[in-house]
Amino acid sequence: MSFQLPDLPYAYEALEPHIDSLTMNIHHTKHHNTYITNVNGVLGGENGAPIKGLSLEAMQGAVSTLPDNIKTAVRNSGGGHYNHCMFWTVMGGVGTANSAPFGELKEKIDGTFGALDEMKKLFNTAAATRFGSGWAWLCVAEDKSLYITSTPNQDNPLMTGIADKPGTPILGLDVWEHAYYLKYRNLRADYIAAFWNVVNWDKVVENYESALSGGTAVFDVPLA
Repeated sequence: MSFQLPDLPYAYEALEPHIDSLTMNIHHTKHHNTYITNVNGVLGGENGAPIKGLSLEAMQGAVSTLPDNIKTAVRNSGGGHYNHCMFWTVMGGVGTANSAPFGELKEKIDGTFGALDEMKKLFNTAAATRFGSGWAWLCVAEDKSLYITSTPNQDNPLMTGIADKPGTPILGLDVWEHAYYLKYRNLRADYIAAFWNVVNWDKVVENYESALSGGTAVFDVPLA
């Protein structure tokens, strides 16, 4: 088994003007592809036995238990692969999906945070204040409550034993500089604000429903 780069569910230019096509192309074909190459290197190497046969999701939860000789590589590159597979799917071109949460997720957001705008403020703060590189997440906790968190580098809340608050992410935002610097330079807050224009709430709702039933975010993980 080896992982392959998934196709984007839209063209590179589909998120314009909020996220530019050149950034999307480089982010997908270079950065994401490098994570795949590196985790495949572990899978195919002499030390890869502990992760052989694991799904990408299961690999996240196993990171803290892995031997030291592969733990960092799987944490960084396996995490990077998972995070990006999810990231691409929670975005979509303007007008291609619902522009706001709906159904049970809307009710849960309103009940937890007061309103969507209040949730966005907390999420934006988590993304803006993540020092250095990392991610901001909207997650479902074990007790089915919603919460917002951030993680460094390519960590994610599925990494039990590593994440400050483990849970199931249903929406994530990449705040590594390579995700926004060509267009937004050092203005991370502007990039974060623009992100809400391309959130695919249909997918976030699907992820929420999956999390409630004990699953994880819904996306394809192509294998060779």
